[in-house]
Amino acid sequence: MSSSSPPPVLPQGAGYGVGTFIFVHFRLTSPLSISFFLVIGMYPNSTPFYPIVTERTDAGIGLFFSVLMLMLTFLQSRYTVYSPSQSEEFSSASRSVKPGLIAAGIVSAWTWAATLLQSSAVAYRYGISGPWWYGAGAMVQVLLFAQIAAKLKLNAPNAHTWLEIVGQRWGTLAHGVFLFFGLSTNIIVSSMLVLGGSATVTDLTGMSTIAAIFLIPLGVSIYVIAGGMRATLLCDYAHTTVLLAIILTFTLTIYTTSPKIGSIRAMHNLLTAASAASPVPGNAHGSYLTMRSKNGLIFGVINLVGNFATVFNDQAYWQRAIASKPASCVKAYLLGGVAWFAIPFTFATTLGLAAVALRGDPSMRILTPADISAGLPAPAAAAALMGKSGAAAMLVLLFLAVTSATSAELIAVSSILTYDVYKRYINPQANELQILRVSHWMVAVYALIMSLAGLVFFYIGVSMGWLYTFMGVVLGSAVVPIALSITWRKANKTACITGAIVGFMAGVGVWVGVTAGLNDGVVDVVTSGGDLEMLAGNLASIGVGGVIAVGGSYLYPADFDFDITRAINAPHRLAHSSESMITKGEQAQEQAKGEHVVDNELSEDKNEELNKKEKTKIENDIDTDIESITPAGLTQDQDLDPVQLNKAFRFAAWCSIILVRLFLPLPSCCSTPKMTDISPAPRNAHPNPPPPLLRAAALLRTRLGSLGRTQYYLGIWGMWSCNCISGVGGKGGLGGDGKGGVEGFARGGYKHAIR
Repeated sequence: MSSSSPPPVLPQGAGYGVGTFIFVHFRLTSPLSISFFLVIGMYPNSTPFYPIVTERTDAGIGLFFSVLMLMLTFLQSRYTVYSPSQSEEFSSASRSVKPGLIAAGIVSAWTWAATLLQSSAVAYRYGISGPWWYGAGAMVQVLLFAQIAAKLKLNAPNAHTWLEIVGQRWGTLAHGVFLFFGLSTNIIVSSMLVLGGSATVTDLTGMSTIAAIFLIPLGVSIYVIAGGMRATLLCDYAHTTVLLAIILTFTLTIYTTSPKIGSIRAMHNLLTAASAASPVPGNAHGSYLTMRSKNGLIFGVINLVGNFATVFNDQAYWQRAIASKPASCVKAYLLGGVAWFAIPFTFATTLGLAAVALRGDPSMRILTPADISAGLPAPAAAAALMGKSGAAAMLVLLFLAVTSATSAELIAVSSILTYDVYKRYINPQANELQILRVSHWMVAVYALIMSLAGLVFFYIGVSMGWLYTFMGVVLGSAVVPIALSITWRKANKTACITGAIVGFMAGVGVWVGVTAGLNDGVVDVVTSGGDLEMLAGNLASIGVGGVIAVGGSYLYPADFDFDITRAINAPHRLAHSSESMITKGEQAQEQAKGEHVVDNELSEDKNEELNKKEKTKIENDIDTDIESITPAGLTQDQDLDPVQLNKAFRFAAWCSIILVRLFLPLPSCCSTPKMTDISPAPRNAHPNPPPPLLRAAALLRTRLGSLGRTQYYLGIWGMWSCNCISGVGGKGGLGGDGKGGVEGFARGGYKHAIR
């Protein structure tokens, strides 16, 4: 670090006074003046970790991407048929987006600040099991949501929000209940975004945390208001491209050229030394290199439950399904889910583990528990390994992740407030212009609400990590009822509403009760954030809500007709209108024919030619009239083939189930049995025993023979993957016993291989 004196520190908020004076006095309302306000308004309140990475860097990045998105929006309006001045284009991109852009949007929307910061924090705490459980535990929901997307296109193709479906099916009471869960989800997710982003920006630049909390949503709202949903997706694509490039740069630098690490073997040796110096509680042999981690597994369950809530309850993911073409929405979610897994797993096994490996290094700052909860291991490791360039790259990376997810939340909440509050309860007869104007205002309003929510959590001492594990406690109970509302005609209204409410109370009650029981009656932010406390609350919430919703629907099944939800915002193509137009056309054709046959001197060929022209003209007029009935941006009937959509649903179901079964059980295949469980080979063993993989495969076939062929091949795949990983990792690999993953599995298999 430079020994020069730190930059002068002005009173906190002084910059806001200067910026506000310029903004109000000159009445500058252009995006450029707003960006100028961002630059003027940011003065540091602490010394940055690397002073050259200043708050001006962050403002410059924000200005660049805001201007870029505004230019793209202008080009779209000028040279394409899509204009953000139409409400359907603004909120749903005219339901015409292809799978590649939707997949990029899913990856970007699911890449929060927590994706980078929290995944590295759990790698710092639990070793390699943390990144795996973070990635696999949050990928499952996106894969399963592909089925919801297929059912959405089949049962409510023209809905703007999932709450419209709930309200149309179950009425006003249900709409109000689930509106609470939907907006709560968005507020919690948004708070995590601004808390994680502001903590990192403050750590790297010295900017006031409060300033960062307010300014992150402000810059994003500029291009969201200007371009709507399509601008958000284009921004997602651009951000994801740069984000992946930076992550690959970190990975290649740390594992190939860094003088402090420089290779996979060096990383392995450093982590082994760190395990010996400070064993990980709950991990096999205290190792950072084992998948056998009790606390890692607990985090995996919390992560799995909580992220079901933040996907199924979050309008941002429904919004992308709504914006996609019916024929390709399933592909987009499957591709997006699998592609997203690489981001947290690669990033956390690079910078999260590097933070552990560099403990004691002079360039590595000492991390407190509060720093770890705030997600700062990754920024600290980047700065220690790559200096000023690493800190700058980390700042850019966080900016891209936070702004992409923020734009998704802004357009999602704008749709909810516009269609489920304004149009449903305030002005049901709102016209196109009124809806568009309210949508713009709601983006700005929610940008302010997002900042205020982040500010509240900041002052009460809640960090991003605490919120991440807590979200399933209050949101998990609505997951199953929401999924049933669009997929199951027998879902009972009373059971689903009761399940959501009772599950919410059960989750909060169990969470508080377990916290008090494990901490001698002390319930505060610190004690309530423990692993077991959060695990109990998460499981109670989703479990009670799901059991009541499903059980009540089985006992008292409904018989809902999804034609009711298909009628939401559907074009009014009445059969009798078409018939009347055709009848009028036939009459006009007969009249024209009569006029032409009066002249007996005309030839028959001439009559036929004239009649053909008249008929073609009338048919074209009829087609034009029918198309004019369909508002721009709504789904056309020819895109809603029930056979193809049901086929897409089955494809999504099979693919998601197969992928889930491949990813979630892998840690158990890679886990090494306890050393005390390993028995030596018999004295009369064959002098040339088969390879370890074949021995383990034979044992696996014996133990799992009764379970079927699928489990057998799944186990073989898991052991093969473990063999590859242990080969890369050196002698210890992921097995953690010094013999490699498969070798440890095979040696332990003589007694307790399958547990």
